This record gives sequence, structure tokens and C-alpha cells, in this order.
Amino acid sequence: MLYVGIDLGTSAVKLLLMDSKGAIKKIVSKEYPLYFPHPGWSEQRPEDWFEKSMEGLEELLADCDKSEVAGISFGGQMHGLVILDKDDNVIRPAILWNDGRTTEECDYLNNVIGKEKLSEYTANISFTGFTAPKILWVKNKEPENFDKIAKIMLPKDYLAYKLTGVHCTDVSDASGMLIFDVKNRCWSKEMCEICSVKEEQLAKIYESYEAVGTVLPEIAAKLGIKDTVKVAAGAGDNAAAAVGTGTVGDGMCNISLGTSGTVFISSKNFGVDKFNALHSFAHADGTYHLMGCMLSAASCNKWWMDEIIGTKDYAKEQEPIQTLGENHVYFLPYLMGERSPHNDPQARGTFIGMTMDTTRADMTQAVLEGVAFALRDSLEVAKDLGVKIERTKICGGGAKSPLWKKIIANVLGIKVDVLESEEGPSMGGAMLAAVACGEYASVEDIAAAFVKVVDTVEPDPELTAKYEERYQQFKQIYPACKELFKKIQ
Repeated sequence: MLYVGIDLGTSAVKLLLMDSKGAIKKIVSKEYPLYFPHPGWSEQRPEDWFEKSMEGLEELLADCDKSEVAGISFGGQMHGLVILDKDDNVIRPAILWNDGRTTEECDYLNNVIGKEKLSEYTANISFTGFTAPKILWVKNKEPENFDKIAKIMLPKDYLAYKLTGVHCTDVSDASGMLIFDVKNRCWSKEMCEICSVKEEQLAKIYESYEAVGTVLPEIAAKLGIKDTVKVAAGAGDNAAAAVGTGTVGDGMCNISLGTSGTVFISSKNFGVDKFNALHSFAHADGTYHLMGCMLSAASCNKWWMDEIIGTKDYAKEQEPIQTLGENHVYFLPYLMGERSPHNDPQARGTFIGMTMDTTRADMTQAVLEGVAFALRDSLEVAKDLGVKIERTKICGGGAKSPLWKKIIANVLGIKVDVLESEEGPSMGGAMLAAVACGEYASVEDIAAAFVKVVDTVEPDPELTAKYEERYQQFKQIYPACKELFKKIQ
């Protein structure tokens, strides 16, 4: 049988066709516009998502035996606010995850309602990107639109609705709304009250691997597929990508070295750290996960190479770096402020420790090491919760650097596994569809069958000890600079 994974991204929708053995048959991508109506705002039209997804599906399925298509599911950009009226028409453009308009609403939630209560109700605190502050923004700034709301949805869930007619969401994506009780996997009555939302305005909650329905007859006819094709709830992009990398079950870890960086830890047990430094979300495999998110990871190296040094030959710049664990230059990778674990939008990128004999290679090395140290910050929070991590998978553009992988293995003191292939949320979505159709008994089963490790970078005990000393020094830099960052804004 054939399964479709739809990754609804911020710049494009990526569609993947996979067979029951995990072989990728075809990948199609369709772009759509992003709108910035005011500085710091970020919006898209949900209608564009659906239009481009249908175009992509027609192209994706053009050459296959359409009678073999059994299931469709999703990975999608999280936190976006989609609001529908009583006739299921979109009321206003979707407000996206990277939209910064909700500072006042976040301050209200964190400081008036209080972080302790938010954490009690939802296991998380408020960030400008989350959905609940966006709901409050519409209530405060666009009351005429707020009064029309019949349904509140997330981006990928709008696609699921258009394909099936079902208003649905999944536990992993709902976890990022700040209106969902993560521990009990249900809507938070307290947060509904705080946001002036009725529970019937929210979608029905499913596990990520559960079928929400089948494709509507008109959709089936347009695509030339059976109207018995199942649609599974899918997952938020990070949880879907974790499925695709096999980061499921208990104590599994994946590090993503993309524009931003994430440390994603799957756990059978629910847990929240006392400072809410990590996001505590429900996972797509039926369990939970902790996630540390740093806003600048591989983008720090890109900035250093492209803007400061002025080169595109990243590998050549890393060639002179031969000695690890002895660099006296440190770099704080907070070029966009920082989320985990500091939650400080005013934090800034900082070099410290240069002397007259500091070389260009020392500073390049400091950038790579600074990102690794910041990733370890999130790992340390998880350790404080009793989570034991002995190895991690790694993906993203930065993971193509052998040197960076070696640095990360030794800074974190864990084994780093490299995968045969990584297709991110689209692959995870297709895998969730296969589970929903009964092709595999569980998400863990399909991950074990599909995900192949082709290389492992082992930490060296001597080098790990050197980096331990360096990390203890790195940890002292941000607290020393924190008040200064506020003054230099």
C-alpha cells in the first residue's frame, strides 16, 4: 500500500509518497506566500495551504497506482491561529508561529495569570509564538472577528478538515497552544476561561496515529483515489520529524541543527522542569516529550561565514581546526535572543576571551562550540528531571559537518548517531498514516523497521573531560552579561 505525508511548512508544503516498506516513491514541494502586514507580524492564508496541497497531491499521485493509496497524514508548523466562522469560512489570515505581535498578551499571561498557574494548567508558560496569546490578541484588538469564531484550529488541522470535513487536532500540536492540559491530554477548562473560549469552539482531540475519518467523496474524485482512504491526525512538525528519525519510546533523543536548534527527548513519563526552561508536550507516539529550542543554531555558523568572514566554503574554514577542548575563546549563540533555557529575547550573541594571538580558526571553532554548549544547557535541564541520555540522533544542515558532530559528541558526552536518510515531518506524517491504517501496530514498531543508523560518533573520555571544564566556564558568561543585555537594547 501507499501512504502520503504532508509537511505544511512556513514557506512551502512538502508532500511525500511512501510504500509500506518505507521506500520513498516521490516528493513534491509547492510554495505559497508569507505576508508581513506590520513589522514583527507574520501571516498566511489557509486557503493557499489547501490550494497548494491539492496541487501537490495531484502531482504526487499522477504516476502511481492510485488504488494502492491507503492513508494520508501530516506534520505541520505549530502554534498558528486559524479561526473559522459558523459556515467554516476563514475569518482572517492565520497568525503564524514566528509572529511577534503578542508581547502584551504574553506579559498578561505570565505575570498577571502567573507562570505557576500556566504551568499547572498546561505544563508550559507563555511565549509570543504560542496560540493562546494570539487568541487574546484577536479578542483585544479585533473584537468583531473574535465574536465570529465558531472553530479555533491549527494550520495542519485546517488541511485535515478540508480533506475530511472533521474538525480535529492531535495531542502533540495541541500541546503548543497553551490551552491544552498536556499531562491529561485534554483541553484545559481553566485556560478556556482565561481566553474566553468555549470547549465546543476547539477541535476534537486525537492521538497523532489515529484516523480522524476518510477523504470526502469530492476530494477522492478530484484526486482519483478511493473514498475509503484514511486520514490520520498527524503531528506538529517537531514531533512528526521525531517519528521520522525514530525518536520514540522512552529516553530517546534527537538533536536538530537547523536554522534553529532543538533537543528533543521522548519519555514514557510526564515531566516539567521547575523553571519551564524546556517545553513539555505530548508526543506523537502516545507518550510525552521534552524539547529545548534555541533560536539560532546552524544560522550562527551561516552568519559567521557569510556576513563576517565572507565565504561560502564552510568546510575549508573548519580545516585548520585540529585541537579541540583547549580554545580560550567563547561564543554565546544568542543572535535572535534565546528561548531554551533562558527565555530571554534581549540576550545577544557575544564573543569573549580573545587575545592578540587569537586566530580566525579559533573564532570559527568558538561558534561551533558555543552552539554545542547551548544545546547541552537544555540537556542538563532534562538530566535534572532524572532523564538519562546516553546517545542522540542528529539531523539538519549543520549535521553535515563531521567536525561539528565530533564537538557535540564530546561536549554532551554522549554517542551521536547519523541516519541513512532524513526527510523530516513529511516522512513522519506518512509513517503515522501507515500506523492509522494498521500496516504497523505502533509508532515504535514502524520506527524500528524504517530508521537505519549508518554511523556513530563516539565521545573520547579525555576530550569530554576537557570540554567539561570549558562548559563550566561557558555557563558563567550569560548570567554575567544578562543585565548588560537589557541596557544595550
